[in-house]
Amino acid sequence: MLVCQTVLRHADFFANCFKMMTAKNDKTETAMLTEPEHPIDLGLLPELIGYHLRKAQLAVFQDFARTVGAGELTPAQFAALVVIARNPGLSQTGLGQTLSIDRSTLVAIIDRLETRGLVKRADSPRDRRSYALHISDAGRDLLDELVARVRAHEAQIAGDLDADEKAVLVGLLRRIRRPAA
Repeated sequence: MLVCQTVLRHADFFANCFKMMTAKNDKTETAMLTEPEHPIDLGLLPELIGYHLRKAQLAVFQDFARTVGAGELTPAQFAALVVIARNPGLSQTGLGQTLSIDRSTLVAIIDRLETRGLVKRADSPRDRRSYALHISDAGRDLLDELVARVRAHEAQIAGDLDADEKAVLVGLLRRIRRPAA
């Protein structure tokens, strides 16, 4: 029960982060983030894990773009670059399975990274039907540059969590299962 209370307590933190990060000077957009004239009934949404996960994901992605730089890499591109750097020659299929990204989305991610000169596709020495992925020198340079910013992002989003709470949250998230296909 304590673990659930910790997760729910920090869901409000992520929701507030999202509000702060999406606030703009535009009066219309700011008005949308203020309290409505009448409270909005969310029904069962506050009870749903997925609802809180989605709100947290939005806050995390917004802060990632702000901290890392909106034009640098998306969280998925960054994750792909990290895994490719740590696993030279990894196949696209292996990368997709590791990151739980479907094939068509992964191809688009790799295309973007390749177009920017950050990764290289090479024929796989084990399977002529697939590619082996390698990080380029430019990709390694960018990754080295972004690591400090990503660590700052992580510190920002987990700022209200102590080390034990962060470990509990990560442990709980790892226990959430994917639906059966």
